[in-house]
Amino acid sequence: MATSPADLTRIRSKVSGALEEFIARQRRDLAGIGPELLPCADAVADLLAGGKRLRAAFCYWGWRGCGGADGREIFAAAASLELLHASALVHDDVMDASDTRRGQPSVHRRFAATHAAAGWRGSGDGFGAGAAILVGDLLLAWTDEMLRSSGLTAESVWRGLAVLDAMRTEVFSGQFLDLVGQASGGWELDSALRVVTFKSAKYTVERPLHLGAALAGGQAAAEASEAFTRYGIPVGVAFQLRDDILGVFGDPARTGKPVIDDLREGKRTVMLAIARERADPAQAEVLDLAVGDPLLSEAAAEQVRAVITGTGALAECEAMIERNVKEALSALDSCAVTHPARSALADLAVAATARSD
Repeated sequence: MATSPADLTRIRSKVSGALEEFIARQRRDLAGIGPELLPCADAVADLLAGGKRLRAAFCYWGWRGCGGADGREIFAAAASLELLHASALVHDDVMDASDTRRGQPSVHRRFAATHAAAGWRGSGDGFGAGAAILVGDLLLAWTDEMLRSSGLTAESVWRGLAVLDAMRTEVFSGQFLDLVGQASGGWELDSALRVVTFKSAKYTVERPLHLGAALAGGQAAAEASEAFTRYGIPVGVAFQLRDDILGVFGDPARTGKPVIDDLREGKRTVMLAIARERADPAQAEVLDLAVGDPLLSEAAAEQVRAVITGTGALAECEAMIERNVKEALSALDSCAVTHPARSALADLAVAATARSD
């Protein structure tokens, strides 16, 4: 079977292999400290078994687009982003009190169940949350370790760490702004777009491309950086808009998470901001009462979906996705990124935004 220009199947396989090797080494180290730590390694391995590997793919093609050669080192370096993302997911699930992630119990629920099964003292939920925070912190620390041990030169890794530092600061900022939006109950579209930019667009696409370019180094990397931003931000925005749509209208069997969770958490998405802006008084009342209600029923969620559709917010988000992808592809047409990276990035723009999971 012919592969796509982005070669996602091979990249996922190579990145997954690098992660399995790294986690196996870490598991041996944890076992040496004590067998009590092995459930942490198991939870990490199970979480990392899933995922689309998009950030790693963008990093890989950022590297190749700047003249980097194919090889195990870049796959290991790109795989470090999967550890960073897993860390963010574990912490995000604690903050949102999410029950599932990637079709299985979230890490804090997993450890709460361990506590209950063992009949330990104290709060099972408290134990689960504490364990998940520690696992997320461990994954964050392992991000640097995996990049440093990738086999790339020390100079290359040093350049990459500067990008990784910026990326972590930006995703923290996006997460905190998202938290503020939920707590304040604001519906401003500008605020929702700012969260999208920092929590998703820069984190998912732009900075992984910049990381790949920085690891490659040289004049090509300097020239590609601006082009990667002009391509990466609109693709990342479109990616998050698709995620927001799936968070309300998606199939839980494919997304691995109940579609009602985002509404219960009160996430101030671009789609909801558009719906609230266009809503008549009756529609606005539905949104104000339902979004952020932790006990939201499926029947009430269906009313929210009807408002989103009726105000044209769903159609507008689809149109925004299309416009952003076109903008990104236009940026590729006038950049110095080498072949086959240019074709691969065009393919990734579609793969990241036309998905159903």
